[in-house]
Amino acid sequence: MSIEIQSNVLRHVLQKVYFINGTAYAGKSTLVKRLAQKHEGICCGENYHDCLMDAVDVEHQPNLCYFQTMKDWQEFVNRTPEEYSAWIAGCSQEAEDLEFCRLIQLAETGKRIFVDTNLSVETLREVSDYHRVAILLAPPQVSVERFFQREDPEKQFILEQIRQAENPEKTMENYRACLAAVNSQENYRAFENAGLFTLVRDESRTLEQSLALLEEHFGL
Repeated sequence: MSIEIQSNVLRHVLQKVYFINGTAYAGKSTLVKRLAQKHEGICCGENYHDCLMDAVDVEHQPNLCYFQTMKDWQEFVNRTPEEYSAWIAGCSQEAEDLEFCRLIQLAETGKRIFVDTNLSVETLREVSDYHRVAILLAPPQVSVERFFQREDPEKQFILEQIRQAENPEKTMENYRACLAAVNSQENYRAFENAGLFTLVRDESRTLEQSLALLEEHFGL
């Protein structure tokens, strides 16, 4: 059985929620954190809904359960770009229910909530307003070039799995192609043409300037 919540109800409950979506390496996580700190709100960083992952199962959320069903990590790093891209899209879609449940819980606090979200632009249009949604963009190639430059444990673990592959060079080439498929020019254009407030990464703009632009858009 599928249970739906009408968008007008969600729109009412989520009045104090400010959503940021967009491409990788555009500054979403950093700006969500800064906004929450400055405005004494709640920071919902990347994968903030993981606290509800115990609720998912293979039947209803096969993509979110992939790590339970995959053969091993070599399978993960050697999937085709098409398979990888479809998995990422599937995870985002399945996670929408978890995001809404978590945001409804947090809305009870009465505080402003700043979210690094994977909700699609179509969903965001339904449940929020223009001045509570922002799209942050970075050039697609940045996600491929900088993915393994970050020191976070998850990315370094993936790098180690690639190094352990039978053919590390071929596996690395394939994994970079997977990243490029997820962060394609087509996906970039879809965000760019969504009709939502958009902020493009600009190395000449300071973090404080980006923060000010978002505050102005959000009316903070």
